[in-house]
Amino acid sequence: MQHFGLNSIRSRLVFWRCRTCNAAPSVILKEWLLSDIVSGVSTGLVAVLQGLAYSLLASLPPWYGLFTAFFPVIVYFFLGTSRHISVGAFPVLSLMVGAVVTRLVPDEGPPVNITGFEGLTIDEQRVMVAASVTFLMGIMQLAMGLLQVGFIVMYLSDTLVSGFTTAAAVHILVSQLKFVLGLVVPGLSGPLSIVYKIFVQIEKTNVCDLVTSILIMVVVFIVKEINDRYKAKLPVPIPIEVIMTVIACGVSYAFNFRVNYKVDVVGRIPSPMGPNMQIFGQTAVEAFPMAIVGFAVAFSVAKVYSVKHDYIIDGNQELIAFGASNIIGAAFKSFAASTALSRSAVQESTGGKTQIAGLLSALIVMVVTLAIGFLLEPLPKSVLGAVVIVNLKGMLMQIREVPYLWRRDRPDCVVWVVTCLASILLGLDLGLAVGLGIELLTVVFRAQFPRCSVLANITGTDIYKDRKDYMSIYEPEGVKIFRIPSPIFFANIDFFRGKLVEAVGFNPLRVLRKRNKALRTIRKLLKKGELQMTSALKELIRVEVEVYIVACDAYILKKLHSCMFFDDEVKSSMFFLTLHDAMLHILEKHPVDSENTKVSDKIKSKSLCFPQVSEPETKF
Repeated sequence: MQHFGLNSIRSRLVFWRCRTCNAAPSVILKEWLLSDIVSGVSTGLVAVLQGLAYSLLASLPPWYGLFTAFFPVIVYFFLGTSRHISVGAFPVLSLMVGAVVTRLVPDEGPPVNITGFEGLTIDEQRVMVAASVTFLMGIMQLAMGLLQVGFIVMYLSDTLVSGFTTAAAVHILVSQLKFVLGLVVPGLSGPLSIVYKIFVQIEKTNVCDLVTSILIMVVVFIVKEINDRYKAKLPVPIPIEVIMTVIACGVSYAFNFRVNYKVDVVGRIPSPMGPNMQIFGQTAVEAFPMAIVGFAVAFSVAKVYSVKHDYIIDGNQELIAFGASNIIGAAFKSFAASTALSRSAVQESTGGKTQIAGLLSALIVMVVTLAIGFLLEPLPKSVLGAVVIVNLKGMLMQIREVPYLWRRDRPDCVVWVVTCLASILLGLDLGLAVGLGIELLTVVFRAQFPRCSVLANITGTDIYKDRKDYMSIYEPEGVKIFRIPSPIFFANIDFFRGKLVEAVGFNPLRVLRKRNKALRTIRKLLKKGELQMTSALKELIRVEVEVYIVACDAYILKKLHSCMFFDDEVKSSMFFLTLHDAMLHILEKHPVDSENTKVSDKIKSKSLCFPQVSEPETKF
């Protein structure tokens, strides 16, 4: 780790040359800087609103989301490797933080007995819990980055993440209903808490909150659809969330929603503070899946943009960057940071070229926090809840993947459905564990029960495919080409043997037993003089099945030689480089009848077109 963050810092402080051109640094500065300024301002406005909104998911006062949109962004600017992701609050991660917060500091009843809670209000206690679990999450991410275990994200497939985030979207939707309806609903964690949240106290709905939320959701949804439809013609997306938030603030202040209609509003900006180390032991179990989910989502989004814009990201450096971002952010009372796809899409679509856009968005957040934040104090929380719900469309619509997955790959479909249902019914942490377990079981299932097939030659070519998929094929009499697309090991050897016997059409062990029994009977009859030897009974004695193995890895061959696998009966000449080489050898050793000679000649003449594929010299 002697190069800790060095390359990343250098990439931020110096405008590097374009990979696809030889443009001078001055040209890059002129073109990229202007784009980054536009992108930074646009992303900053969205980050302010989402920071306020996603704080509600974490069961925290709204202003703490602004701290999450500022401190982690600054750290990532120096250490991250992605040029396009927007660092800050992520709804799924915020909801996981909220589950920890409400468990230790519930809405009803006393909090967990922690010395650091003495003399603090319920909001201050919750902020301390959120900052502490974020600090521990950052330590875990930093440790994984230093230990170079970024590959761990490979075990979270796109299917699993899709099912998990869809379930999280359901949780988020339900959690925001209490703000949209203006209800005071206890924050519950555990099985079936969603059902309770939906139906409890529904008759006490605040009509002002409900009407405001519906109006906000309808307008924002329509304008977002317009943004999507005409994104090629619009220079920047219409910041409808920001516009509606400003309007809602003005209306709320003018009609005094808080006093006249009992509407819950954002309120005053708090001061940042540090985490409490005593909470670590209470939150370690939840911090680890948060660290994994936060990194997995951020890395997935970063990978999409790195491929699109042709540059490389480093998974281990990303772990280090997010670990440091969360550690430093938690010191100032921000909660868990990752990235949100919608916010990153704004940063990229508005022309962002580097993380300078992210730095400028953080400056916008700082200006709002220190200079004009008081103007947002009358903002109703129901407006923030409505904005969150509208932005869930992308995650909720992932359910459309299920029919496609069922047609493409049923084990993947099972992973999606089980992960989603488990995350909804058992909670996000247990649901993620269940989904990961099911995914690993499907890996074992694929290895233990692979899709075996019998191949045949496509007439007139040297190509061999599954005979079930083609009509014009050639199968030499007495030859079976069996393919298993998985390594053979102890768990699938019985399955392999059964499928091989099924493909061949007889059980070699039974044939061997019957042959030996027949030989014993023949010897007895010969000994008694009741039977005379003929050439056809000689043929019975000579009955054998020849086995050839093709495209075997050189490492496996080396192992077989070192284990003294070969002897007088099992020879190394049974191995061939390609399937076509083996077929040529078989056809030469066992000529086919006159009807199929033309096909055989086609195979042989076809092989002459590929001089690099030569027939082996070793023969049985």
